[in-house]
Amino acid sequence: MSKSRELIISPKVSQAQLSKLLPQLEEEGIKMVYLDPKKLGKQKTKLQTVFPSNAANYVVLEKDGPKPKGKKIGRKFEILSNSDIENVLNIAKKGLDFVVIEVKDWKIIPLENIIAKLHKIHTKIFAIAKTPKEVRKMFSILEVGVDGVIFGTSSINEVRKVMIYLGTKSFDIKPAKITEIKEVGDGERVCVDTASMLHKGEGMLIGSRSNFLFLVHNESVGSSFTSPRPFRVNAGAVHCYTLSPDGTTNYLSEVETGSEVLILNSKGKARRATVGRSKIERRPMLMIKATVGGEIGGIIAQDAETIRFVKSNGQLVSVTHLKKGDTVMVHSKPATGRHFGMEVSDEYILEK
Repeated sequence: MSKSRELIISPKVSQAQLSKLLPQLEEEGIKMVYLDPKKLGKQKTKLQTVFPSNAANYVVLEKDGPKPKGKKIGRKFEILSNSDIENVLNIAKKGLDFVVIEVKDWKIIPLENIIAKLHKIHTKIFAIAKTPKEVRKMFSILEVGVDGVIFGTSSINEVRKVMIYLGTKSFDIKPAKITEIKEVGDGERVCVDTASMLHKGEGMLIGSRSNFLFLVHNESVGSSFTSPRPFRVNAGAVHCYTLSPDGTTNYLSEVETGSEVLILNSKGKARRATVGRSKIERRPMLMIKATVGGEIGGIIAQDAETIRFVKSNGQLVSVTHLKKGDTVMVHSKPATGRHFGMEVSDEYILEK
């Protein structure tokens, strides 16, 4: 996307819950809320408000009238027919900064038409979505997508899920020091072929422990003997965990056509990708261990030059060239229990 996109959260919570939710939204990178500014009270926040109120930063006018100075001005429209689309265009031409669009039934075609028309006059389009999947779809219509999506929710976890849908969620990635490398004989490894092109620096989080995951790079580089396969991550042994977009873990053996996996770059920025194929084959394997912040983690990966980790300087290193003392990028946090992939914060667990 060449233009900025805003996920605008409409909080569906009580006033007491709102004071807790707003700081969480800011931590997740949300910049705008569809909310009456009066509900902010004295709470300090950098969040901008969109609402039918002259006190909002983005004022949604309910009818023609005087426009408050120093504010972004818009109108809300319900789209039922082509004549409604023409009405949006005619009113927007009179000087609206943005429009809020609600489409009752068909969503794609009307929004395509509105985007095509309003794109020329630089009026921002905020669309209303009811589910995380609708949010993603609205941001991708005609490639340029809408400028913002208003999404009503009461759950910070649902917000996080949407952020991953949009590729705007980030994870803490840090360098870990390699402590042990050992040949462990043959085993079954999993190649994950995605339905997306992966770029240099991107890979999947893989590890033998759910709280210690290595950034395993994709095969976009190739080697002297193999062609690049920029859709593939030769991820690791069948028992290894991978972190999924919804925050749960899956064993690599469970990944299959149609699954969604989490793709991260070396800065920790995440996006989703759909799996086109998962390929399990028997190969010679390496066990690799590393440590960071008192945590020790490991991975069993194929012993081959095309399996690469990402170093702290952004360079790639093949597992066959790793040495003790090298640093590679990992996602690590204190151990918690998991039940069918879901995190259980109060459960004791020890993984070795």
